[in-house]
Amino acid sequence: MSACKHLLHLVKHGGIRGCVRRHVTTWSPVGAAFNAKPHRRLDLFEKSVGLFGVPELSSPAGFQGATQKALRDTQRLVDTACSCSPGVQTVEAFDQLSDGLCKVADLADFVKVAHPDPAYREAAEKTCVEIGTVVEKLNTNVELCKSLKNLLDNPDIVAQLDPDTKRVAELFMFDFEISGIHLDEKLRKEAVALHVKLLDLNNEFLVGSHMPNRIARSVIPEHLHLHFAQEGSFIQVGGLHADSPDDLVREIAYRIYLYPNADLMECLEELLKCRNKLAKLVGYESYAHRALKGTMAKTPGDVLSLLSPVICTLFLSNSIELMPWDHPFFSGVLRAERYNIEPSLYSPYFSLGACMEGLNNLFSQLYGVSLMSEHPSAGEVWSDDVRKLAVVHETEGLLGYIYCDFFHRADKPHQDCHFTIRGGRWCQETGQYQLPVVVLMLSLPHPTKSAPTLLTPGMMENLFHEMGHAMHSMLGRTRYQHVTGTRCATDFAEVPSILMEYFATDYRVVSQFARHYQTGQPLPESMVARLCESKKVCGAADTQLQIFYAVLDQIYHGKPQNRSTTDILKEMQQNFYGLPYIPNTAWQLRFSHLIGYGAKYYSYLMSRAVASMVWRQCFVQDPLNRDMGERYRREMLAHGGAKEPMLMNQNLRQTLTLLGFVIRQRRQ
Repeated sequence: MSACKHLLHLVKHGGIRGCVRRHVTTWSPVGAAFNAKPHRRLDLFEKSVGLFGVPELSSPAGFQGATQKALRDTQRLVDTACSCSPGVQTVEAFDQLSDGLCKVADLADFVKVAHPDPAYREAAEKTCVEIGTVVEKLNTNVELCKSLKNLLDNPDIVAQLDPDTKRVAELFMFDFEISGIHLDEKLRKEAVALHVKLLDLNNEFLVGSHMPNRIARSVIPEHLHLHFAQEGSFIQVGGLHADSPDDLVREIAYRIYLYPNADLMECLEELLKCRNKLAKLVGYESYAHRALKGTMAKTPGDVLSLLSPVICTLFLSNSIELMPWDHPFFSGVLRAERYNIEPSLYSPYFSLGACMEGLNNLFSQLYGVSLMSEHPSAGEVWSDDVRKLAVVHETEGLLGYIYCDFFHRADKPHQDCHFTIRGGRWCQETGQYQLPVVVLMLSLPHPTKSAPTLLTPGMMENLFHEMGHAMHSMLGRTRYQHVTGTRCATDFAEVPSILMEYFATDYRVVSQFARHYQTGQPLPESMVARLCESKKVCGAADTQLQIFYAVLDQIYHGKPQNRSTTDILKEMQQNFYGLPYIPNTAWQLRFSHLIGYGAKYYSYLMSRAVASMVWRQCFVQDPLNRDMGERYRREMLAHGGAKEPMLMNQNLRQTLTLLGFVIRQRRQ
């Protein structure tokens, strides 16, 4: 009997058990890098290059050295900016000044929340405060402002500036104005003191908003203990457990996690008072007026007028008996039952490596860009499971680096984030382009011995969303760091990331990468169609929730209410949301977006409208169209904040301006 016949004979008669025919799945290098556990080379003689390749940051103590070096360079550049003749060189000196401080402050801003070593986090926090204090003093430096004013007040010199240089000069002047440069010396010092106080309050609230609450174990039914973290005789509740099928678990989590913390409540109240006082001091009606001056929306009135028609259309009465902890769960159940979209059915097709391969293919086809896995040097990353990607263009070469901090670990924030570590800019002093460096931070499950990390559809969309921010940073090629990548109007910054969500749910894109991690079988088109249809279920309620958050944010930062933030929350929830307020809860203390998006939370809704417009006009017919990809990069991504968002939209769409689109949306 031949070997083949012998094998068939054994299979037929059960001589070989568990022999299953499988499709051999092959991954691209970037896909393989993310579907395998990282292998660290152990080289006892390899010298640490420091975090992100910054030699000083080989130890926590290095932050002090990096800070002092940045401050020495700052003083030199301030002298240069104040003494040089008005012209392009003035703006370049300002941008170098901004770049030197941002390279230390932005890196420290990431390390203070993400590094697993408390010593690094503490050192980074000190650096953030020290650099932040210097920045606020610079923003009220009269001599520095005068050098810029001499430039902008001379029409002959301004006429000779290129558009980007003129805009950056105006943006720097805008920073002076909103910081109170026009005040007398005493009031300027008061403004700086308020800024410095806000740095502390912002950090205190941000840290507190992510801290778990705890309650005695004896208060919780014993059979529910396993759902929560345990700390001696206490139960820790670090989230809402919104996906739990157990009604009581969801209710307990909601009531405990949102239970008011007196210290954090005082912090928020003081933060809002400080913001309002600062805004009034520098000449604004409210903090919202100050925060919105440089955005597409311009004023709080414009924000509310944009939201009001949608509020009227979407307001839902609470016709069925739901509690706030029920909405996320039952929305998911309804979607799953109606469209059969149980996440476990999809996850095998969305291995992390497959998704990264899909992103690589998409960027290659749209922009001619590849993601290439690189091995970090000793000390370059803060955790062994961080991956490093080089972003390489087919003709332009290396564009920058993305560090992928994707996996869950203790003390790591659960929020998906994009951090700019170093902005791109043209360096006159070296004759080269300073390559951007960013971090994408997710909280995905680790791979196991039997399977790579498998993503739910929601996780996959979040990955695409955050990669949209990263590519905004990578594909920008701005002359000045002050306007690089995501350093643009807040209500425009989310457009590239939300646009990526459309690609993540289009079968023409998904079919290129979604395949079963074991068999290699592609994800059926019908499953993608069901997933897209399911998004329409409870869509109005989801939008209404976002409007409630946006309105609450505006009220908090508008005219002082002379009542507690909880009383305001209760009224806004009653007026703009269909589910009741629960006594003895304070959801606002978990609203961490109040820090980075204070008075600008509406930006998500605004950006979604713009992203929808871009998708329909540019990509809905062919999401892999290279000409459209190049046009989108050229007209929008490449400019960062160097162009007005309105102008970029007009250039991209040619015939239909953003203003017309928003007006039509409002009429609908």
